[in-house]
Amino acid sequence: MKTTLQVMGLVIAGLSFSQAAAQAPVLGSSATFALFSTNGAVSNTGFSLLTGNVGTNNGSSTNFGNVDGVMHDSDGTTALAAADLTIAYNQLEAAVPDFFPAALLGNGQTLVAGTYFIGESASLSNTLILDGENDPNAVFIFKIQGAFSSAAASQVLLTNGALACNVFWKIEGLVDLATNTSIKGTIIANNAAVILNTGVTLEGRAFSTTGAVTVSGVTVTTPLGCSTLPLTGPVQPVLNTVACFTVFSGNGEVANTGITFITGDVGTNVGLTTGFQTENVTGTIHPNPDVATAQCAADLNTVYTYLQTVPVDIQLLYPAQFGNDLVLTPHTYLLSGATVLPTVLQLNAQGTADAVFVIKINGAFSTGTYAEVELINGAQAKNVFWKVDGAVNLNDYTAFAGTLIGNNGAMILNTGVSIDGRALSTSGGISTFGINAVSTGGCTFLATPALEIKSKVEVYPNPFRDVINVESEAVLAANTVIVIYNSTGAVVATNKLGGTLSTLAISLPNGLYFYKIMTDGKMVKSGKLIAK
Repeated sequence: MKTTLQVMGLVIAGLSFSQAAAQAPVLGSSATFALFSTNGAVSNTGFSLLTGNVGTNNGSSTNFGNVDGVMHDSDGTTALAAADLTIAYNQLEAAVPDFFPAALLGNGQTLVAGTYFIGESASLSNTLILDGENDPNAVFIFKIQGAFSSAAASQVLLTNGALACNVFWKIEGLVDLATNTSIKGTIIANNAAVILNTGVTLEGRAFSTTGAVTVSGVTVTTPLGCSTLPLTGPVQPVLNTVACFTVFSGNGEVANTGITFITGDVGTNVGLTTGFQTENVTGTIHPNPDVATAQCAADLNTVYTYLQTVPVDIQLLYPAQFGNDLVLTPHTYLLSGATVLPTVLQLNAQGTADAVFVIKINGAFSTGTYAEVELINGAQAKNVFWKVDGAVNLNDYTAFAGTLIGNNGAMILNTGVSIDGRALSTSGGISTFGINAVSTGGCTFLATPALEIKSKVEVYPNPFRDVINVESEAVLAANTVIVIYNSTGAVVATNKLGGTLSTLAISLPNGLYFYKIMTDGKMVKSGKLIAK
């Protein structure tokens, strides 16, 4: 049964008190940590996704993969975090209780802001709802005088403006969250361990004043909001004429095999550019070096040098294990060896549309088949930059995002690769095998009428089964068509488009296809489709 715990109106001498206001503790430098112990080991098993620093002031951090944060063991940062954690704990300890709920939390229970005191061990079952009552400063403090545990798949939900950064759990005993628990807030276990079992999701932090912090295949993300400043990342480089090229080498052949669609210029400053079809390139093909390629080569070297010198915020310690659903936020990252992206990497702008990501790889870079760089929460390909000191090999059907700059190494872009951005090499040949690449932002060619349409047309659903929709913000010209190709470049469907929405019955065998939207024989948009 759903219950709601509210503060009863209290009237004394004509004064009305509807609710006591809990005060959030000051976390100080400890707020940058996702997992931390003042005195105890911090360890992981399985594959965990962590956003925030990880460490201990007295012990070791072991068996963590790539973390979107900095690993700290017994250094100046952890010493300061330990001191700040003590202050925060004391502030929570001093908080005066407003409510005294039963030891079993959840089962549809709804709580409003305030300080909750449970004088014994407590547990969480099913669903606990924290209602912010549309107050962005609503603070929830739970003071539990014993251990705290959860049932499998239990969850804490936030409603009406409640924020995870304003939720605090002070536990005087072991914290043991069961499989697939989803919880919000900063957890501080005093003189006891913290255990987050497989599948636990925590938007908040897990701390211990004295005790081990042990996690196993979990997702922990430091919360946004409150006094947290939005991440913007480093200052992005000025591309100058580099912005006009989608595929370019400063010194090396640029050769295509198969049907490749490019939005942007293609060329090299030393060697020849061959195999690209004029009708499939919205931009200029530079078959031989010219004034434009000479200027682009010079500008590309400047961009590379800038990226080389951008200070690193976070080193990802395991280059061979890059991706695997790893989530990165706007920072400058370093991988100090050959790097492989086998599956999915997510770039999370956290709602900041202009946030910049720089990923620096000191070694070769390759991807697995169907690997993907996924842009989420406002991230834009034009703000993503990759610097690779070595050869680049994007495997079949990789979906890539960002400006990729290879230095002193060949670049191979295999069948079905799609790039939302650019593939550039300071020195090294580039080979493409039936790809689809579209550069975004920064060059005057992107302001031509044909390409203005590109950003206003959507093709969906994708993947599709028997029907696709082509929708435009403006009425399409009567002579606009969509042409669909298979992976070998053969035309498999051609349909006329009109108005602002065309619904087309298209039945194709399962697989990857490419499309072009054409008006008067000129390409205004291209992309890939997956039939399922």
